[in-house]
Amino acid sequence: MYGDNSKPVFPVEDALTMIRLALAEDVRTGDVTSAWTIPADQKQHARLIAKEDGVLAGLPIIELVFKELKAKATVTLHKQDGDVVKKGDLIAELDGTTHELLTGERTLLNFIQQLSGVATVAHTFQEALKGGKTKVLDTRKTVPGFRTLQKYAVRVGGGSNHRMGLFDMVLVKDNHIAAAGGVLEALAVVKKHNTQNLMVEMEVENFDQLRALLNKGVDVIMLDNMSNETMAEALKIIKESGDKCLVEGSGNMTLERAKEIATLGLDFISVGALTHSVKALDISMRI
Repeated sequence: MYGDNSKPVFPVEDALTMIRLALAEDVRTGDVTSAWTIPADQKQHARLIAKEDGVLAGLPIIELVFKELKAKATVTLHKQDGDVVKKGDLIAELDGTTHELLTGERTLLNFIQQLSGVATVAHTFQEALKGGKTKVLDTRKTVPGFRTLQKYAVRVGGGSNHRMGLFDMVLVKDNHIAAAGGVLEALAVVKKHNTQNLMVEMEVENFDQLRALLNKGVDVIMLDNMSNETMAEALKIIKESGDKCLVEGSGNMTLERAKEIATLGLDFISVGALTHSVKALDISMRI
């Protein structure tokens, strides 16, 4: 749901689907290195350690990976999703056979590091927006197959979710507008077909498009690729019109810029960088 920043529920079934794919590509018939170098009955104690500061997400993945491996390893969590960690913090302790721990190590770390990276960036953007009402939104620019997991991580980090996909919200962008013949033409067709009463968002690139849509029943107006000064003027126009629509800023929303526009009065900014090019949080497993 657009703007959702409620407490997220970990998407177990989607996680299991991706874990099975990850184990299939990594383990296949077995971990030959561990099988050939370590006795099958050897047991070890391992620790997951944060190697840099950040926000954790995806920790339920650990037990799910061992479950899929049919391993009897036990997991003791010292942190939870959403916790802020510092370099050197103990995240979890693992006990099991050395084979179990080493076979599952890379898969569980890949998930946790990637999702923690997303949560960390979302947290950083939302912190930059302090001082105003603006919330940071994710986009559909997600790693294929990881959308629900990445959107979960965004909310863990304090961000909010935009639509899940093409199916649950109407978002009329520049290409739709061009193909339909204009903003009002596009909106008219949307209204004709929107029997499900889906939320409707319209993208505008100039004041003419904006004025044409005001008080026409649009739920969200996206101010696309506008300067800070232009967005401020657009917000003034919307306020003077009496339209109660939500307003989203989009395009080149960097962290530095987020700090500058925090008090403009936008309801949301959407940031593709929360998911499409995030740096994984550095976490290691040590026996």
